[in-house]
Parts: sequence; structure tokens; C-alpha cells
Amino acid sequence: MINPKADLLKKTEALAINIIAAKGLQEVLKSNIGPKGTLKMLVGGAGQIKITKDGNVLLHEMQIQHPTAMMIARSATAQDDIVGDGTTSNVLFIGELMKQSERFISEGIHPSHIVDGIEIARKKACEYLTKCRYTPEKIDREFLLNIARTSLRSKLTPDLANQMTEIIVDAVLTIKRDNNIDLHMVEIMHMLHKFSSETKLVKGIVMDHGGRHPDMPKKMENCYILNCNSSLEYEKTEVNSGFFYATAEMREKLVAAERKHADDQCRKVIELKKKVCDGNDKKFVVLNQKGIDPLSLDMLQKEGILGLRRVKRRNGERIMLACGGSCVNSFDDLSPEDLGFSDLVYEETLGEDKYTFVEGVKNPFSCTILIKGPNEHTIAQIKDAIRDGLRAVKNVFDDNCVVPGAGAFEIGCSSFLFDVANNLDCGKAVRGIECFANALLAIPKALANNAGQDAELSILNVKNKNKEKDLRGLDLSNGQALDPILAGIFDNYCVKRTLLDIGPVLVQQLLLVDEIMRAGKMAKKDESAMQG
Repeated sequence: MINPKADLLKKTEALAINIIAAKGLQEVLKSNIGPKGTLKMLVGGAGQIKITKDGNVLLHEMQIQHPTAMMIARSATAQDDIVGDGTTSNVLFIGELMKQSERFISEGIHPSHIVDGIEIARKKACEYLTKCRYTPEKIDREFLLNIARTSLRSKLTPDLANQMTEIIVDAVLTIKRDNNIDLHMVEIMHMLHKFSSETKLVKGIVMDHGGRHPDMPKKMENCYILNCNSSLEYEKTEVNSGFFYATAEMREKLVAAERKHADDQCRKVIELKKKVCDGNDKKFVVLNQKGIDPLSLDMLQKEGILGLRRVKRRNGERIMLACGGSCVNSFDDLSPEDLGFSDLVYEETLGEDKYTFVEGVKNPFSCTILIKGPNEHTIAQIKDAIRDGLRAVKNVFDDNCVVPGAGAFEIGCSSFLFDVANNLDCGKAVRGIECFANALLAIPKALANNAGQDAELSILNVKNKNKEKDLRGLDLSNGQALDPILAGIFDNYCVKRTLLDIGPVLVQQLLLVDEIMRAGKMAKKDESAMQG
């Protein structure tokens, strides 16, 4: 027997479950947003500790079991994968949009009308975003410092954020070639040593190993750099092999023949060193991606050559971009044109770990950010913030424009959408536009609350100023309106655009879910696919 009331109750419960999940995730993260946001402490099963307020880190590391909350978390972290920021804002926007929709649905408005209104509002918001974007006259270092500072102050303490701002901007400007920026050319390394304030930018290469011979020099100036990918040791065959001998003399000859190839290769390197270094104060460094056996190391050491073996493959291209020269795959045709140059190469030892620094390079197109910190969770926090800061600066060059920050876009767009709702004849869908307009205010409200200001009064102050002049943002120190362009507070255009594309689409799908069922067959298909 069909019971209409029971059927309606089931559909209402499914929608309520989705709304509760969105609101719950919003409540968790809303206290973290902005420069005044609080921190979360994540404790792992084995006692590992991580302190952060980066939304992407929190959503990746938190144990989320609710399927709807998990879907929201994945959509938010997808934004970080695309543009590198805006994860917390995405969760807040989705949660508030679901909360506002619940209010109208409880009054009898069908979810399909809300969904239609949200789609209209999304398109209008994208048009408004295009109109209010700010294109600077010149993208110079000072402008980029404002971009990086806005990103980092929401993740680090102000003093540390200011220091990291200059490091990040200088790193991006170092690797910039025309309009092409490859962030893989910025190596991020860490040393569990001293204080986080000693983090620095090395316009060169830092390798996490040193020379493998105890008598090799530890510090060298005016160095030629030979970057190679050729073995200076016995080569192992790809198949099982052996050699047979009848007498001890025959064995010695076979061993000598095997050894001769490696020795000949070393002699070619030594000949090149003598050619470029004899008669001057220049030194010679060999950075080899393959092995250098002890006998070859001994030959190099006697000639005063610093040799590093097993250099990481990813550093091969960076060494060429930083020091110049080329990567040599054979020692048969060595020439001085193959060599790079560096003013200083030195080794630093921390406990059992050795680090080799290659600094003072000409026209570097690769660099290293060396993070120092007293403990693991401090280093992890700085590393996550630096990655976001690098993406924020790169996005400026990709977009060639920015959006006024400090909540200016959200407050201005909300007022714009309310005007659209009043002037547009779209029936009940107008409630969806109102939901969208109210949901945008969740971000500036959270910023004001986290700074200890009255959210409603602060937003009202900003709206009053917006009527008189251009877009105004929220001054978190006093709750008044400020000009974000003069204050140097900017958000990435692509971050806001992605926020408007990802969040509303997911909310539209969740609002149209009328039943949640366990999918046994789907689970079996997924399991068989994984096994296959």
C-alpha cells in the first residue's frame, strides 16, 4: 500500500540530510577564513600533529564520513587543484547557499524553482565579476607583493607572511621567461634547523646530499659546473652475465678491461678540467645523475674536483637553467661550451644530513626556496602557504587582471543580484536569486566575525559606501569600509570565477536529490574494476 505522507517524509529527509551536511562543514571551517581566522589542530592516529587553517589541508586530512560532506570537500579541493586558492570560501558559499535554500523550501517553494534562480544568479554574477575586475597599468614587483601578501596573511602570522611575500615574488620573477611561468622550476626544500624566520630564497640549486669522498673540498669559488648523466662506475648488465677464466692472470686482465672504461671516462673529465682551470683560480664541479664509484671519486679528488653522484633527475633541467651549459650524456665530445658557471659552491652539514648549495649564478631561470623551522608542523604550514602564494602570483600573469579583495566583490555582487531580483520577471525563480545574493555575504560576514567586528553593521557600512563610490571592502581593524585597491588587497580573478562555477552547480544537484539509497551493485562494480 502506498503512503503519500511517508513518501513525502522520505524525500524531505533526504534534502534535510544534504543541507545538514553542508551546514556542518561550513560551521567547521568558517572560523578559519581571513587573516584573523583561528587555527585547527589535526592529530593523526600515530600522534602526528599538524596546525593549520588552510582549507585545502583541512579538507584533505580530516576524516569525513558523511557522503554529502565528502562530495562538498572534494569539489572544494578541486578548486585548489585548478587555481590554488579559495577552498574555504567555496565551502562557506555552498553551506550558506544550502541554508538559504532551506528557508524558502520550508515555505513551500519547490527546489526546482530555487535551482532555476541559482542558475540565473550564477550567470549574472559572472557578468558582474567581469565588469568589476581591475586591470593594473603595470604588473610590477610592488603590485605582485600585494597579491602574495593578501594570500599569505590568511595562512601565516603577519610577520612571517611579510617575509615569505618577498621570497615568493622574487622566486616567480626569477623563473619568469616572457609570459611562461613553470612553477616546477621553483624547488621547495626544508631543513629541520633553527627558526622559520631564517627561511630564504636561493637563486640557484640546493641538493640534499654532498660529496661522497671525505677529502673533497667543502667550499669552492668561481666554479665551472659539469652537469652530466653518464656513469662513472661499473655498468650492470640488463641480463644475467658472467665471465670465465682459466688462470689468475686472465682474471686480472678481464677485471682491468672492465675498469678501463670508467677510468677513461674520468680522464676525459680531468682533461677538460685542466683545459679550463690551469693558469687561473677557477674550480671544477661534477654533478652526475648516475653513479661515481670509489676509484673514480679518488681520481677526481686528487685533481681537486668536487663530484656529486646520484643527483636527482628533476634537478637536471634546473641546473642548466640556473648555471647555464648543457646536460652531457657522453664524455666523448666534451667542450668548454658544455659547462655552466657558479660563483660559489659549498657544503653544509646538519647532523647526518648534507646539503650542497650552488649560488651566485648568472641569469638564473631556476631557484630554490629553503624552508627552515624548529619542528615538522611549522615547516608543513609554511610549505603549504608558499605553494598557495606561488599559484596566486602566477595567476596574475595568466589572468592579467585581479578582483578587489576584502569582501568587496561579494558585497557588491550581492547588492547587484538583489537589484536583478527586483527588476527581473522570472516568477518563483526570484527566490533562488535571493538565496544566491544572501549566500555571497557569508564570506564577508565570516571575515568580520573572525576579526571581532559586528558583521551586519560592517556590511551595512560597506554597502553605504558602495552607493557613493566604486567597490569598497571591509576594514577588519575597525569594521569600516576601505578602498581595497589603495590598500593593496586583491583576490585572483580565476579564483572568484571558479568559485562561481563550482559551488552553485553542486548545490543545484544536491537540492534536486530526493532520496539517498545504498548502491550495492555500484559498490560491486567499483570493487571488480579495482581488482581488474
